[in-house]
Amino acid sequence: MGNADRLIRLILAVVVGVLFYTGVVTGTVAIVLLVLAGIFLLTSLVGYCPLYALLGVSTCPKTTGHHQ
Repeated sequence: MGNADRLIRLILAVVVGVLFYTGVVTGTVAIVLLVLAGIFLLTSLVGYCPLYALLGVSTCPKTTGHHQ
């Protein structure tokens, strides 16, 4: 997972947390968003997304493999 992807997930998790804390989202929608925010937070901290692995997606920049 690339750094930009990790940062976006972290920002989304924080935004959802703030929306919940301020009462903008409530009820079932809030629960669903909090679960998603938790998943985003966890995957951004770990740097691995099982769904990406399952789908064969990578947001990590490729390295050329040779050093100069």
